[in-house]
Amino acid sequence: MRGHRAAPRGTWFPRRSPASRDPSTGGGRGAFWRPAPGWGQRGSASPADQCQVCWHWVLAADRSHPGCALQVLLKEEPTDHLRTAVRQQAMLAISALSSAEMVPEHQKMHLLKACFSSVFCLPPKEDMQGLDTSLYHETLHAMDCMLQTLVLSSPASRLSQELQRILQMLLTFTKSQSAAVRERAVRRIGMLMYLMGRYSSLEAWRPFGREEDCPACYRGFHIPKLGQLLGHLILLSSCKDKDTSRAALDALYLLLVFLLQQRWSAWPEDSPQHQSVWGAAGTSCLSLYSTGDLTKAFGKYLKRREKTDVILTAIKAMTDTSTSDKEGASSMLDEAMKDPDSWLMDVPKIMGSIYKNLEHICTEPARHSIDSLLLLLTNQYPSKVVIRLLKYSKLADSAALAMWKVLFSLLQPLEKVLRELHREYWKRRIHMLFGTMAGDSSIFCLAIIAASNLPSETFAAAARFWGSLRDESLEVISLVLQGLITLSQRPEMARKMKVLLEDILKTLQYASEDIQMKALLVFRNVLGHMTREEASPIALKLAAKLLPLFSNASSQLRESSIRLFGDIMQMVVWRHRRQMRKNVQQGLLPLLFHMSDQTQSVAKASGEALLSAAEFLEQKQLKYLSQTEQAWRIGECLLVQDRNRVEDYLRQSLLYLKDAQATVREEAVRFTGLAVRHLRDRSAERLREVCDGKRFGDRGTSQGPGTEPALKPLQKDIEPSICSLAAQTMLIVGSPRKRPASGWTRALCCWPCKAREK
Repeated sequence: MRGHRAAPRGTWFPRRSPASRDPSTGGGRGAFWRPAPGWGQRGSASPADQCQVCWHWVLAADRSHPGCALQVLLKEEPTDHLRTAVRQQAMLAISALSSAEMVPEHQKMHLLKACFSSVFCLPPKEDMQGLDTSLYHETLHAMDCMLQTLVLSSPASRLSQELQRILQMLLTFTKSQSAAVRERAVRRIGMLMYLMGRYSSLEAWRPFGREEDCPACYRGFHIPKLGQLLGHLILLSSCKDKDTSRAALDALYLLLVFLLQQRWSAWPEDSPQHQSVWGAAGTSCLSLYSTGDLTKAFGKYLKRREKTDVILTAIKAMTDTSTSDKEGASSMLDEAMKDPDSWLMDVPKIMGSIYKNLEHICTEPARHSIDSLLLLLTNQYPSKVVIRLLKYSKLADSAALAMWKVLFSLLQPLEKVLRELHREYWKRRIHMLFGTMAGDSSIFCLAIIAASNLPSETFAAAARFWGSLRDESLEVISLVLQGLITLSQRPEMARKMKVLLEDILKTLQYASEDIQMKALLVFRNVLGHMTREEASPIALKLAAKLLPLFSNASSQLRESSIRLFGDIMQMVVWRHRRQMRKNVQQGLLPLLFHMSDQTQSVAKASGEALLSAAEFLEQKQLKYLSQTEQAWRIGECLLVQDRNRVEDYLRQSLLYLKDAQATVREEAVRFTGLAVRHLRDRSAERLREVCDGKRFGDRGTSQGPGTEPALKPLQKDIEPSICSLAAQTMLIVGSPRKRPASGWTRALCCWPCKAREK
């Protein structure tokens, strides 16, 4: 009957008699009932006898500590099987003690944890040998009765709190690696959802004439942390374990019924809203299986703070080891991002959760979801995002730094962020703090530079401050460069950045592939929007810095540096061509070797850059061989055309004998043998330097062999073909000199070009 409560099945609440307080009857201080041998054995007592046992616990508990004894009793139960009714009877005793107000509040949670651990952590039902199925189900039913008693016997002022404590503890067990543990815990959550939906008026019970609290009104009752609970259940519904998934869907349906009842109770029974709400109950949960659909279905019944809790739960789930949790969490976020005005209102809390969990989110899909969420927040609420980020620790904080990097990666959110930073700049008068807030100042400085209407004196100050970047951490430099890459996509901004190129050039000295790569991208974007007269001085300096990057371990950096080298040759004006010519000549042999690079894109870029070099140097023979990709003849051509550079070419070639790529080492061995044949000085000592590695320029000193790259170590190379080639080359190098007629060699090299000209 509506408005009246029946005690849950299986629970009962004895009244304490005066005798229970008489020490002589065993109810006084120090008297504690202990089970007799054989107590709790299946079949050893009738239901009435078991109830009497529970009553003995109540009698013995008047002035003792029943909770402690029950915990000991539960801990002594074996964890690998269920053969006695001890767990069942202990939970019935807890129910009786709780209804009689004989369990202190601080002991309730300890007792609950002991009960949950003792029952949930049992092996799966099918793995317990000799299990009495009825005993198993009765034990779980006793737990359900205990939970109902604990919730419904709470006073109105503590009912929500009591429910929250129980749910929170149950949720910890849903994170277990054991499917059986998860399923049992989720079923108990479902039971509590059923309990709330069943009782139309959740009034606090008032046993024994208690008048200390008023009833809990159903309409005013709420589930604490509803969003958190809902988020966990939605994630569990996508669990790969079918039993857990089914239990979570059942719990979601019962939770939906409760939410619908709350909404239904506010309308008359004959109202259209009343009918539509109940019509939704039968189809909203059981027919929805994706986490995204479930998130959308429940969203219309949630308040703002509850929606925020769902988002926070999804973000936290991204850090879990379970793949299904990450996938489900991504789907939840994707659905929420479709309606940001409804789901993403509490920006500070969401930003705080991202900040707290970001470093523990490792998988690429999960990071992509978080990045998308952060970018959407920035587009929707740029001011709130920026203010929140500025409140975090300095840019040395890796989590905050990672969040800034996401915002700096795309032009639209970056522009919004920089506008907000520019406003903050004027609020804080940041120009007075440049010396004391280096990390944050780098970001504000970027915002100043990005301002379209920046006064010339302010821009000059910002540009001067840019020189201090070399004193920043590598992470901050990388972040600022990322911002410049994004901003330089706009032509007007790229032209403005020309004053920064000298300082950006210095960043190439850092042994960081990330910084070097970003610096090259800035140069490519900015130089392309400069006049030839403007670009020439910096192109000349940049060419020398690019040469060492040709052999970098990163194929992406090799390709980028080689392509940029080929482009900037044509940027120098006439007065700088002589200096650029030296840099181009230094790059010829590395480009030749990298035409054999194992990365196809690098090999292609090297061939194109070598062709550009031939055009810049106005060497027709080299241009023809580059166009026809006759790499094996290009080396001979280089040695013949400029005999004064043979020694330099040989030095470069020997350095490449230690290259990480076998194909490049092989080309270096071939060229070394060819270069030796063109040496003017072919003395035995000079040849020993090439073969054994004695340091150049140290003839006559105590330097031993092997101090410089040489051919001999390659006889033990991991590649058999290189071992063989090195041995053959050493034989050729050590053979008597047979100088070919220079005219014949030159004719051989140049004949194709002359024939083509005719």
